[in-house]
Amino acid sequence: MGVTITGIGSYIPRGIAKNEQFKKNDFYTEDGSRFGHENDIIIKKFEAITGIAERRYIDDDLTTSDIASLAAQKAIDNSGINPEELDYLIVAHNYGDVKNNTAQSDTVPSIASRVKHNLKIKKPSCVGYDVLFGCPGWIEGVIQANAFIASGIAKKCLVIGAETLSRVVDQHDRDSMIYSDGAGAVVLENVKEDSGILSHCSATHTYNEAHFIYFGKSNNQELKDARMYIKMYGRKIYEFALIHVPDAMKTCLEDSKIDIRQLKKIFIHQANEKMDEAIIKRFYGLYDMVPPADVMPMTIDKLGNSSVATVPTLFDLVLNNKLEGHQVSKGDIVMFASVGAGMNINAIVYRV
Repeated sequence: MGVTITGIGSYIPRGIAKNEQFKKNDFYTEDGSRFGHENDIIIKKFEAITGIAERRYIDDDLTTSDIASLAAQKAIDNSGINPEELDYLIVAHNYGDVKNNTAQSDTVPSIASRVKHNLKIKKPSCVGYDVLFGCPGWIEGVIQANAFIASGIAKKCLVIGAETLSRVVDQHDRDSMIYSDGAGAVVLENVKEDSGILSHCSATHTYNEAHFIYFGKSNNQELKDARMYIKMYGRKIYEFALIHVPDAMKTCLEDSKIDIRQLKKIFIHQANEKMDEAIIKRFYGLYDMVPPADVMPMTIDKLGNSSVATVPTLFDLVLNNKLEGHQVSKGDIVMFASVGAGMNINAIVYRV
């Protein structure tokens, strides 16, 4: 008997932005100087490193709370529960509702309150709150829901990861090509079957790492507006992730008492294809093993990096046989893992 995902849903935006559309952008370095390469070369190198060929953007009339609600409704429908049974509604995001062509984030009321309103849940004791934990936010929300349910405080929880990064990117920064929009949601509850969360771990590294991802001005120093954009030190993040994420995954796996050979799939945050491949290789290397060829499903080539939405969206696609070459069955052991702003890391070992 364990805290189990009984319903899942995701929202993948309709808007497709291919790499070619960035050819017209004027890219600058952090110090405001132009790159020494043409955009064709910049984009080619970008795709080779990140694996991203296209990403998804939401329609102009939508916001983070809108797509969070759409994914949540799918998860509720999939679970078959009455939404009035929910005790907690947890939404992981990072930038709130940023409306199209605006420069300000709107987080009052919380995104969770907006989602609860959109779902028309009347029950006052269904508590809605937001989690700001960088890209690992959805996994952290699941860890919190697990604690609520395992302790008896709650019976059913809804955990959502939603983000619209297209609204906070600097078009003059190469890194703008990484980010995308999306939402994923799950319903969690205790079930009598042999399934659910077996172990989890989390960590926050801030001594030197707190500002590896931050909000900053445009790389185009000729712009005079005060708008801020998502920024990152990519090399520092890569080196940090390669050192710390495999260790966290190993700790989580050992706490579960599961042999690494039993892992069917690893659903890792879709941040950067080369980085994710290196993390998995180093994780298996801790056991003097080579990772199985099909252990890590990837959607980054088509969906980009949608932050908190990447892991639940990926799991939804695989559970519903919508990602070619990847399947999971009842009883399979899988792992969720993520790294992101904070700098935060977490992982879960889960029996389907």
